[in-house]
Amino acid sequence: MKAIYISLIVFFSAILFAGCVDMDTYPESDIVTSEQKDKIVTDDPAKAEAGVTAIFAQFSTYMPITGTRHNDFGYPSVMLFSDTNGFDYLSSDNGFNWTGNSLDYSDRDYAGNEAKIVWNTMYQIIYVANNVVASIDPDSADPTFQFYLGQALSARSFCYWVLAQLYQFNYVDHKTSPCVPIVTEVNAITAPVEGCKRSTVEEVYTQILTDINKGIDLLTISQKAGEKRRDKRYIDLGVAYGLRARVNLTMENWADAASDAQKALDSGGAVPYSFADVSVPTMSDSNDKSWMWGIVIAETDRIVTSGIVNWPSHMGSLSYGYANFSGGHQINKQLWASIPETDARKGWWLDQDTISKNLNSSYQNYVKLRKYSPYTQVKFAPYNNVVNTSVNASDIPLMRAEEMYLIKAEGEIMSGTGNAVATLENFVKTYRDPEYVCTATGQADVQEEIFRQRRIELWGEGLSWFDIMRLNKPVDRRGAGYANASAIFNIPAGSNILLWRLPEGEIQSNPMLEPSDNNPAAAFPDPVPDIE
Repeated sequence: MKAIYISLIVFFSAILFAGCVDMDTYPESDIVTSEQKDKIVTDDPAKAEAGVTAIFAQFSTYMPITGTRHNDFGYPSVMLFSDTNGFDYLSSDNGFNWTGNSLDYSDRDYAGNEAKIVWNTMYQIIYVANNVVASIDPDSADPTFQFYLGQALSARSFCYWVLAQLYQFNYVDHKTSPCVPIVTEVNAITAPVEGCKRSTVEEVYTQILTDINKGIDLLTISQKAGEKRRDKRYIDLGVAYGLRARVNLTMENWADAASDAQKALDSGGAVPYSFADVSVPTMSDSNDKSWMWGIVIAETDRIVTSGIVNWPSHMGSLSYGYANFSGGHQINKQLWASIPETDARKGWWLDQDTISKNLNSSYQNYVKLRKYSPYTQVKFAPYNNVVNTSVNASDIPLMRAEEMYLIKAEGEIMSGTGNAVATLENFVKTYRDPEYVCTATGQADVQEEIFRQRRIELWGEGLSWFDIMRLNKPVDRRGAGYANASAIFNIPAGSNILLWRLPEGEIQSNPMLEPSDNNPAAAFPDPVPDIE
C-alpha cells in the first residue's frame, strides 16, 4: 500500500496546495511535517473547494496509473472493464480492442495492468477524499464546509461500494468474507507505514453507510442554507440519496432502497428522458434533464486532446476512435430480441441488417462506411452530435433518473411495499414503450423483469456487473452473439474467477497482507460451445 499512497500524497499536495511553500510532503516519512497544516483547509474555503474539485477530477484522468496504456483514463476504465466481464456488453477480441483482457478474464492476472488500474483508480479517489475529510472540522456549522464535507464523504462511500462488489461476492451471503482495506482520514497517515488488513464485507458496508448517512445529513443542512453545486460532476443531495439507494439495494434493504430512490428523484429534480429524446442517439451531455451525476468533460482536457485515450474513443460507434477499428460494442442479441418494436430503445442498437430506426441518414451512412456488425450500439451520441468527430469531449453518465425508478420498483416488489408493477409500468409506458405491459407475476418473476429492464436501460453505463454480483447470476454468454469462440463462457455464479484479485504491488507493499490474504487464484474459464 505504501507504493500507492506515497505517489498520491505528492499528487494531492501539488494540486490542492500549490503555492503554499510550507505544504511540502516528504515521501520518505509519509507524513506532513507541520501540525499547523491540519487546519489550513478549514481556515480557507478556497482550498476546501479545490480539494473537492480534486476528488472529482480523479474520475477522468489521462493514463494516471500506467503512464502508457490507452485503456487507463480514470473511472470510465473501470466501467469498461466491468461491463465487458458480463454477458450483455459484447466486442471482438482483436488488435484494436483494449478490453480484450476483460473478455476472457485475463484481467484477473494480479500483476496485470487492469488489476493496477482498477485498484489504484478507486484508491486515488479515496485518498483525495480522505484529505478533504481530514481538513474540515466534522462539527463545523458553516454551510460551505458542510457542503464540501458532505460531498467528500459521499464520494468515498461510492468508491468503497464499487470496490466491495469487485473484490467479494454479495453482501447478504458473505458478510464475514474478506473485502478490501478501509483507509479513511483516521488511518491515512499510518496505513502507508504500518499497512492495513482487508476488512470484512460487513465492515466495509458499515463504513459505506456511515459515510453516506453523514453525507446526506450535511448536504441536507447545507443545501437548505443555499449551497449549490456548480455542475453535475459534483454530488448534491439527490445524488447522495441515489447512492444510498444503490447501497441499500445491494444490501437487500429493499424498503429503504425504494424510499431512497424516491427521495433521490424528489431532491434532485431529475426526470427521465422522454420517448422522443431517446429515439435518437443521446446521453452525451450532463446538462440533460435525466442526468443526476456525471463526469463532465472539457475540450481542453488531456484525455480529449489525446484523441483516442478516452471513453468515447473506445465506446462511441459514431465518434472517431478505437471503436471504429475494433468494431465497437454490441448488445447481447437475445436481450435485443426481447425488446418490442414499440420500444424506442430498440433503436439504441443496429438490427440484424445493421439499421437503426433512431439514426438519420448521416449517421446511417457512417455506420455503413464503418461496416459495423449487427447489434452495435448507437445509444450514445457523438460530441455535439457531430458524426466522426475526433473531439471526444462527451460527458459520461454516472447516475440517471431512470435508474431510480428501477430501484424503486425492485425495492417495492422485494419488500412488499408500494406497487412495484405500477411503478415499472408507469416508467416504461411513459418514457420508453407506450404499449408496455408487465406480464410477470410473483415476486421472483417481477424482479427478473426489472433486471431485464435494467440490462436494457443502463446498458454501457458501468452498472451491469454490480447487478450480476448482487443477484448472484452466472455469466452465461451462450447465444449472445460473441464474435470469438474463445469468449463464450458459462461461468457458474460464485466462481472465484468472478472476483478481482488485489494487485501484486499491494500485496508486496502492504505489511498487513500476505499472498494468502488475496482472493484465490482461479484458472481462466474454458470456452463452451455456443448455442443459437
